[in-house]
Amino acid sequence: MKFFSKLFSILFLSFLLSGCLVVSAVDLAASAALTTAKIAVKTTGAVADAVIPDSDDEEEDK
Repeated sequence: MKFFSKLFSILFLSFLLSGCLVVSAVDLAASAALTTAKIAVKTTGAVADAVIPDSDDEEEDK
């Protein structure tokens, strides 16, 4: 009887920990996706700033 209670405890705890593992994996995937999106937006902004001229010409004319 003692063996079965230990076995049940180990199995129950392993299921609980596997839930934590799934949450960690999803968090890692979400962090990677958000970081990739942030880098893409910054790169696109830098390219747009390089291609589109600023309004500095108006200030130089004055």
